[in-house]
Amino acid sequence: MHHININPNNNCKAAFSHFSTQKVEMAATFSDLHTESGLKSLEEFLSGKTYISGDELTKDDIKVYGSVLEKPSESFPHVATWYEVVSSHLALSFPGTAQGVKFSGKSAPVEAAPAKADAPATEDDDDLDLFGDETEEEKKAAEEREAAKKPAKKKESGKSSVLLDVKPWDDETDMKKLEETVRSIELPGLLWGASKLVAVGYGIKKLQIMMTIVDDLVSVDTLIEERLTVEPANEYIQSCDIVAFNKI
Repeated sequence: MHHININPNNNCKAAFSHFSTQKVEMAATFSDLHTESGLKSLEEFLSGKTYISGDELTKDDIKVYGSVLEKPSESFPHVATWYEVVSSHLALSFPGTAQGVKFSGKSAPVEAAPAKADAPATEDDDDLDLFGDETEEEKKAAEEREAAKKPAKKKESGKSSVLLDVKPWDDETDMKKLEETVRSIELPGLLWGASKLVAVGYGIKKLQIMMTIVDDLVSVDTLIEERLTVEPANEYIQSCDIVAFNKI
């Protein structure tokens, strides 16, 4: 079983006064994030949160992200939303086009399998070389992929995954009706995904919702300006912001 321990950045200097005391946070521990039970524990942890630690991306998010083997399904909406946010940040840091990496050999252990006796780690666990020289087979496969793309460029259209913040007018806005209004908007090339409510303050919550779009068919700016923030949707929706935009 693999464990990930996250140590929040706590201020070691205590500042005591008549009006405040320091809150000490315990390290979060996640296990087996390649299994449903592991993702379930992460789902519960991320309920009402956007990031693992605090209000912005940290090394804790990258550490946990690296242990989630693939994009979670919509059965885990909080994890799926968090995964897309981290992916969008990484896409900005690494703008190159990835060809994809596959892992061969030993597969991840199945959750129901009996635990084996402790065995010493071997060098095989860390023998993935992303920077090694390409073999002739790899070069040939890359050339074939490029050749296949050229005649299909005019036919294929790229897709993007977008995370939206949808804000209500006040704390009296019916958030269920707000989400129904958002999902009622149908366009060719638009698919609504997982969503969750995130506390903003003063009793107000905003809706965070994922959507997948076909780039040539859907303009996010047009969707916001001409559908989400005009009548009748603006009865519930005060404004919309793009939190993350990630090419698929």
